[in-house]
Amino acid sequence: MYKKTDSKVWQGRIDHDTDHSYFRYHQTVQLATKTMPGMVGLIGFVCDEGVRRNNGRVGAKDAPLALRKQLSTLPWRNDVHVNSLIDLGDIICEGHELEQAQRELGDKVSDILTNGKAIVLGGGHETLYGQYLGVRKAVGPDSSIGLLNIDAHFDMRSYDKQTSSGTMFKQILDEDPNAHYFVCGIQQYGNTTALFDTAAQYDVQYFLDEQLDSSQFTKDLHDFMNAHDVLLVTLCMDVINAAEAPGVSAPSPFGLSALKVRDILRQMVSHKNTVSFSICEVNPSLDVNNQTAKLGAYFINEVIMNSFE
Repeated sequence: MYKKTDSKVWQGRIDHDTDHSYFRYHQTVQLATKTMPGMVGLIGFVCDEGVRRNNGRVGAKDAPLALRKQLSTLPWRNDVHVNSLIDLGDIICEGHELEQAQRELGDKVSDILTNGKAIVLGGGHETLYGQYLGVRKAVGPDSSIGLLNIDAHFDMRSYDKQTSSGTMFKQILDEDPNAHYFVCGIQQYGNTTALFDTAAQYDVQYFLDEQLDSSQFTKDLHDFMNAHDVLLVTLCMDVINAAEAPGVSAPSPFGLSALKVRDILRQMVSHKNTVSFSICEVNPSLDVNNQTAKLGAYFINEVIMNSFE
């Protein structure tokens, strides 16, 4: 189900009514139902049915609203103003109809990509499959898609019984010979041996959390990005140390620092072939003083600022 964003969500301090150098996000974002040329389009995915199916802690469905509220107060540090950032509302998963909601999200992402770049506010990490459907629909069947994931987990579980927030990358690789997977931040003890074996079987390029300061990581990341026609980036917030991001479905005591994630994210989204980004697994019901939602908003800001360069 589709729903427009309530304009009351975008509120904050006003230092000046007309001088753009004083503006914050809530003074810049445009609410619309249609896309416009050259824009960055925000679309929310109000869903944690995949998390529920994966036996995780539900609550990520409230993240799009929480992320918007935190983003609205940040300063707008860009010279682009007119029709540049558009909030296109939310896709809402009704009941247990995850697959239908993912298809609806895919249609919306594809529509956004006809005129600009798409940022998806998840939602559980099942958001990624809908994001992928939209990118594939927009670029056609023959373009090679590089799936870039910053995550503690492979999300390549079996989906023989049902799909979930832990199956999406296996689904995509099974369906799409022109899609390839690169994931960084993998926790050695956050994935079973079977999942490491599955990743090897599918030729997944992965780096453990402790390998990300190596020159080999930087080289392999850029080689992967340069080898694909289109790049899709997704960030699972459970990759971050639980002390910095407590409000997630599956917290990581040995997770990455927010600064390390920011550095990796900047490299990914600044590549000329990157067309879409999603942020997933923020769980406001488990957050502390909006700490995780605010951090998520800062990451979204990084992506938006890079998108206009």
